[in-house]
Amino acid sequence: MPGPTNTMQALVLNEPSPSLTLQVQELPVPHIGANEVLVEVEYVGLNHIDARLGAEGFCRWQYPHVLGLDAVGTVVEAPVGVFPKRGTRVIFTTSLAEQGVLKRYTKVANYAVAEVPASIPSAVAATLPNAGMTALAALDKIQLQAGESIYINSGCGAVAHFAIQYARKRGAKVFVSAPQSEHERIKALGADVLFASEGERLVQDIKHELGPDGFDTILNSCGGETFVADLAHLRFGGRIACLNGFAQIPQELLFSRAPIIAAVSLGGAWLANSLCAQQKLSFMGQQLLQDVGAGHIQPPAHRTLAFEVEQVSEALRQLYQQGASVRPVVAVKSGALP
Repeated sequence: MPGPTNTMQALVLNEPSPSLTLQVQELPVPHIGANEVLVEVEYVGLNHIDARLGAEGFCRWQYPHVLGLDAVGTVVEAPVGVFPKRGTRVIFTTSLAEQGVLKRYTKVANYAVAEVPASIPSAVAATLPNAGMTALAALDKIQLQAGESIYINSGCGAVAHFAIQYARKRGAKVFVSAPQSEHERIKALGADVLFASEGERLVQDIKHELGPDGFDTILNSCGGETFVADLAHLRFGGRIACLNGFAQIPQELLFSRAPIIAAVSLGGAWLANSLCAQQKLSFMGQQLLQDVGAGHIQPPAHRTLAFEVEQVSEALRQLYQQGASVRPVVAVKSGALP
């Protein structure tokens, strides 16, 4: 339980900046509402979106801002009759519009958490929520079916790690672009065909694999102009999911592909104040935990960081500049770091 002072340590960002330099600040422990639980944070999994929004800012944020969306911790306070009860270990991804979870305690809606089974270590569970849920949401949006093809344009990312595996579980043929150095790891996840090429050479390689037709579905995680480039690889009437917005689509390309375009926004569950969408986060968390626990899905590799300014700031800078196939996980709770 929170100490007698009712305050806690947090790592805060004073302003958006690519330097992503955090500071320690003492904050009040949150007070929970009728449908909320108070969680003592054990681990925080850092994502590329934490770094990008920390560097570039977000319209809903007030500063100083606490970064971090994904957490694992133990419920230490809950209203009478509200599940999960005190002592339950949970995972969740929190609202983009609120303060984040790089702090000792946080509150979260009780219906948006998933209970972590004893067989899954907390540091592993912390790598699952945002990336795993986004992958599940994207595959649902494009309605990927057995026997179809899917192209994932950035195989090194955390979302791709889960999307490749779940696409194979659905019986799809999985095509992935990634640097040659990542091919062995990605192949082990279940990718059927890997491309290391770019530009015109990539176009040629895709045509060599598919012939004149394009992919049935595409998962575009980078957005911008890469979305337009990927759209050219889609078959007529195919489905494409975009995670980060896209540039203006040329009219000829739009008509020649007639695509079904799906925007994927995990944070929209909170920004739209959709109770059903927030509950679905819990369901997806349960699915991820069940599949990892059963050995059906391989969690990403991770490295553990101390809950201190230098290590966390540097990890965020690395995520912003180049991403990472090994996920940084912050040990927040005292004694959590091995």
